[in-house]
Amino acid sequence: MTTSGLGSSLAYLLSRAERGVNRGLAAVLTGEDVTVEQWRILRALTDGRGHSMGELAEAVLMPHPTLTKAVDRLIDRALVYRGPSAGDRRRVAVFVSDRGAELLGWVDGAVAEHHRLIEVAFGRERTEQLMRDLESLMEALDYAELRV
Repeated sequence: MTTSGLGSSLAYLLSRAERGVNRGLAAVLTGEDVTVEQWRILRALTDGRGHSMGELAEAVLMPHPTLTKAVDRLIDRALVYRGPSAGDRRRVAVFVSDRGAELLGWVDGAVAEHHRLIEVAFGRERTEQLMRDLESLMEALDYAELRV
């Protein structure tokens, strides 16, 4: 394990790993004409409930202005649409369209193949453990933020 320089920073190592994973994911999504961010948006909307822009921004890890532009591009392609929120008809929510759900079905195959390639390179058990550890880290950080 590196103990000096940037390699000693957890934040740096996580960012570098995230960039590597997203670079590979972007490459497989390019064939479907979908960006990583657009895939995240479509995936977040698959529950069919519709989400406010605020909820969606938090779920897909995007700032509001960037999310608005990405959603507008998806609307232009008829992959998502805005409509009234089920809980409060005065609020606007974003929903995945049938066309978007169909595209997501194709895209999910490419994403699964990308995940499989990571498992081949890193090992299935290590990949699964890493995902569990990252989930635990996020829960611990969320808990720590609540206590501050």
